[in-house]
Amino acid sequence: MSNKTQSSASSKCVRVCQNRACKKQGAAKVLAAFKASVVPGATVTATGCLGQCGNGPMVLVLPDRVWYSGVRPHEVPMVVEQHLLDGQEVKKIL
Repeated sequence: MSNKTQSSASSKCVRVCQNRACKKQGAAKVLAAFKASVVPGATVTATGCLGQCGNGPMVLVLPDRVWYSGVRPHEVPMVVEQHLLDGQEVKKIL
């Protein structure tokens, strides 16, 4: 399992929108929570508008092209554990 975990996380990029609408909804705290959750090989970056204004804070996981909307800081560990480490989408915030 650890090989799967290592390879699945190693190619992931988590983009957290930091544009005006998402920032008003707490995107800075979501970004900070992702950065505090170190996942070996996965990168976390702030990004401009992801084109989903009103659904934020928005998080995009690449290369999976999985969108999470309305993400709250307390939900970040779920995304890290279930998606980045186990390869399972977190359905309640898709």
